[in-house]
Amino acid sequence: MLPFARVTMIGLGLIGSSIARGIRAEMPSVEVTGYDAEPQVRERAVEIGLCDDIADSAGAAVIDADLVILCVPVGAMGAAAAEFADDLPADAIVSDVGSCKESVAAALAAALPNATIVPAHPVAGTERSGPDAGFATLFHGRWCILTPADDTPELAVERVAEFWRRLGADVERMEPAHHDRVLAVTSHLPHLIAYTIVGTASDLEEVTESEVIKYSAGGFRDFTRIAASDPTMWRDVFLSNREAVLDMLQRFSEDLSALQRAIRWGKGDELFELFSRTRAIRRSIVEQGQDDAREDFGRTHD
Repeated sequence: MLPFARVTMIGLGLIGSSIARGIRAEMPSVEVTGYDAEPQVRERAVEIGLCDDIADSAGAAVIDADLVILCVPVGAMGAAAAEFADDLPADAIVSDVGSCKESVAAALAAALPNATIVPAHPVAGTERSGPDAGFATLFHGRWCILTPADDTPELAVERVAEFWRRLGADVERMEPAHHDRVLAVTSHLPHLIAYTIVGTASDLEEVTESEVIKYSAGGFRDFTRIAASDPTMWRDVFLSNREAVLDMLQRFSEDLSALQRAIRWGKGDELFELFSRTRAIRRSIVEQGQDDAREDFGRTHD
């Protein structure tokens, strides 16, 4: 039995459009409704037949939904939920896909005080955005982390968990605060570093007469891919999860200073030990199926 018969996505970017495509592929009998605040996005969603119906307002989109998923930047969650609060069916479950859970849970609870809310975070994505960017297999073999409140009905949590399993994800539960610390180091800090390195390279362009871009090697190229991610989404992530990000950034700064000292004083053994340890972590990520073990990250070179 399917966990939901009618699902609504609020926000039709990479994640929202991937959910819509995943439902079509894995749960074809489920009715899918979509809404996006941008008229041009709604028009494009209609053109490509993304959903069974594209509503003209958030309220119209949720009026008969069993599950409503907010796929908007974390800083916009509360305002987006408030738009459909008066039209939300009493028995509907509300979820989201944000990568910050404490702030999102608080915003949704304030906007929808009587709703059943099961916050979620599918740990998957690309640097692309928009309704054309999604694909049905985005969540296959990836984790989806649920962070329900202690008093959330277990049946509601399990229905959301089963929904994500049907989309191909592995489901885990975490406390919201723990989730935010884990993601601060595994996702948010790497993005912050990538934005910084690419920004530094941009500042050096005149000094190096464009050689930074011209001779970009694999490492810098991969940083630019991360740094190409949606700026609105990541601005909101850093502001919404600021305490955990600042905590991890301080730890990183201390480790970076230690590395700087090792290089300055020629401590080769110390450098080798660090690089060996980090290489083992990379292997563990591949072994757990969270990346591609093929040469050059599985890239093709036509």
